[in-house]
Amino acid sequence: MANISYLAFRERFIKYGCFSTSQVKVWRNDFEANNFTRWCREKLLIRLRRGWYAFPECLQIPDFARYIAGRIYKPSYISLHTALSFYGMIPEGVVSVNSVSTLKTISFSNDFGEYTYQSIKPSLFFGFELKKMSDGRSIPFATPEKALLDLLYLYPMYKTEEDMAELRLDEDFMSEELNTDRLYDYLEKFDNKALKSRVITLSKVYGL
Repeated sequence: MANISYLAFRERFIKYGCFSTSQVKVWRNDFEANNFTRWCREKLLIRLRRGWYAFPECLQIPDFARYIAGRIYKPSYISLHTALSFYGMIPEGVVSVNSVSTLKTISFSNDFGEYTYQSIKPSLFFGFELKKMSDGRSIPFATPEKALLDLLYLYPMYKTEEDMAELRLDEDFMSEELNTDRLYDYLEKFDNKALKSRVITLSKVYGL
């Protein structure tokens, strides 16, 4: 097998930021997998999850930790507490990156942070848009309305008026920025009576 230098490898893949072993095999089918282990040990690469890696320089790129979320487990989009915090809808900062996916529920941990993915039905995989990073990459992100519905759907413990109040959703955002037409349009697509009941309770608390 040909000996592939790290410099040649880096020159080829640095533009991707993060990449999969299958991408590397397409480039060079004689690539030896033990290079990944050795380069990670030498701090030249960061292992994100099985079959996915990134360059350590990416730790300094703003929003790269969020970008990874949609790359290492697909299809998925950022939602739930991470999206609600991003929009300023909840006061808490969120340490882990929360996403939803049509694949099984799973979590990963790497040098960029903690990643959790909640499973939803394929019919509910909608209501997200691509947000541009400063370097031009795109991150699939739930709209505020879909992030809120995903939360109420996947966390059914939120059901009473007291529960909704404890979410501490920003009242200015709820009254001025939340798109209620979109919220109720999305709600119909869920076709879930329990979720409708929770949204009615939410509406009473926040005056929607």
